[in-house]
Amino acid sequence: MDSQKLDAQNLARWTRFALKGGIGRCVAVQDCVAQNPEDLMFLKGDEIVVLVQLSEEGRFLGYCEGVVGQFSAADVHFTTKLKKAVFAKRPGSSSSSTTTH
Repeated sequence: MDSQKLDAQNLARWTRFALKGGIGRCVAVQDCVAQNPEDLMFLKGDEIVVLVQLSEEGRFLGYCEGVVGQFSAADVHFTTKLKKAVFAKRPGSSSSSTTTH
């Protein structure tokens, strides 16, 4: 994820995943102003849908107020246990027609 840019297709995919609940939820414990374009900006008390844990220690990708971005675990309180993200290819997105469940 770190080297992958949030292009329109990936952004749409993450947004759909967020609307399904992501891998968990957290609440901001302090205001966080984005320092970089990839950062998520939020205010104390905002609920954030957690999408995935990033390779950098303590960093996550999340969704808040219609925006997808990165945030630090130090700025939030996790309100649910994080699930393991399972990503499956959508039918028709690969050359293989076999889908395993």
